[in-house]
Amino acid sequence: MRTTGWEDGGPERLLGPELPLVLRDQAPRVTVVGDPILDGWWRGRTERMSREAPAPVVEVFERKHVPGGAANTAVNLAALGARVSMVGVAGDDEAGRMLHSLLEAAGVDVTGLLLDPAVRTTTKVRIVGGEQILLRVDEGVDEAPPEHVRDAAARAAEGILRRSDAVVVCDYGSGPSPALVEVLQAERPPLLVVDAHDPAPWAVVAPDLVTPNAREAFGLLDRTPPLAARVEAVHAAAPALLDRTGAAQVVVTLDAEGAVLLDRTGVVHRTTARPVLDKQAAGAGDTFVAALTLARAGGVELPAALELAQAAADVVVHRSGTSVCTADDLAEHLGRTSERVLPAAELALRIKAERDAGRRVVLTNGCFDVLHRGHTTSLAQAARLGDLLVVAVNSDDSVRRLKGPQRPINTEADRAGVLAALSCVDYVTVFETDTPIPLIELLRPDVYAKGGDYTPEMMAETPVVRAYGGEVRILDFVPARSTTDVVTRIQSMVPPA
Repeated sequence: MRTTGWEDGGPERLLGPELPLVLRDQAPRVTVVGDPILDGWWRGRTERMSREAPAPVVEVFERKHVPGGAANTAVNLAALGARVSMVGVAGDDEAGRMLHSLLEAAGVDVTGLLLDPAVRTTTKVRIVGGEQILLRVDEGVDEAPPEHVRDAAARAAEGILRRSDAVVVCDYGSGPSPALVEVLQAERPPLLVVDAHDPAPWAVVAPDLVTPNAREAFGLLDRTPPLAARVEAVHAAAPALLDRTGAAQVVVTLDAEGAVLLDRTGVVHRTTARPVLDKQAAGAGDTFVAALTLARAGGVELPAALELAQAAADVVVHRSGTSVCTADDLAEHLGRTSERVLPAAELALRIKAERDAGRRVVLTNGCFDVLHRGHTTSLAQAARLGDLLVVAVNSDDSVRRLKGPQRPINTEADRAGVLAALSCVDYVTVFETDTPIPLIELLRPDVYAKGGDYTPEMMAETPVVRAYGGEVRILDFVPARSTTDVVTRIQSMVPPA
């Protein structure tokens, strides 16, 4: 994988609006291997019911076709700036030829897309009346291309795969063909991502990363997804998921609950989604996988890559239909995180409005000098204690008084910026005092949360919070994770003069 060249610049650089633009400039070569689909969106007015049957009449005023499935992942990668090749099989029919043209127009190399007369292109047409999908018409969904045709496509694509910085496999039910497995083992890409309805058959190629959704993850465990506590369930199942997928790491997407990154220790990182009640959005999972793959191919650390992928998915879920997120879209979206860094007085007005709307406010605080896994784990836990998370950050002068003249490593603006870019954080503010008590008295959060190396009785903030009826919560302790440890390790790497 490539590197961003920012290894010494601090994690805030990796989460800022410039990252999508840098990745676009790098333009890594990414090959998408999988099942292309042609998505159709027919929109119209619905003002009466049919006389022939109890069904609405839709007067269609727009017909639109866009790449779906693996093809949607490919066009999202192209929109984000990757040099993309599509390897797969579609029918030599009207839908297949249209899909071929749409991919080509999006800047995707289609020399690896085989159109075969023995195959029927999978299509999914949604009929939309007003603001509601009324019907979806599928064709060719359960007709996997013959194995010999998929083998031919894989062998023809050996050269493309050999030149790739990353390969993402999008399998919607076809499974691995013997020739593709052979090629991937012989021409192992620097990064191999598998996004499959059933990732288990792909264990033979030992992917670096698999990205099942909740249903797919629990299907691997022969279990029905629980209605609640899904994060806790996948945390407990992390070793089994890794064993069954053969993957180095697993990202489980949980729709409105965001996504969790798992290794054998359990949850390494968790994002928070910003869902909308829009029944017309489709393909956000493809956008997520595209952005995640691009970031990893560009050398971005996995937690930051996961946040970038969540941000890209948040962009497209606010749109209707099957859509793409461009590098500019993502930069603009990430740039808006600065709007969440507010002075205390303005934040107090925002919090009042949020509380009037019935939202439960959580406040936590700290220096957050060099962001690490202990921080992100605690912040994600704090966010789950309410509807809205506010993070208060010690100012530079305050950090110096608390930690000594050599700290902070990163400025208050940088520390606030990286926190605001995290998907679990809603607002950030900087405070000058040695304790957040004046800020607590101003904001009066419903919950005040603090890291697990404290007890309520140890904190001067506890009586202040309890006096107005607030709740004090102690977050789980994350051992062996501290900024001091990180700084010490960095210093130990510096060769003696």
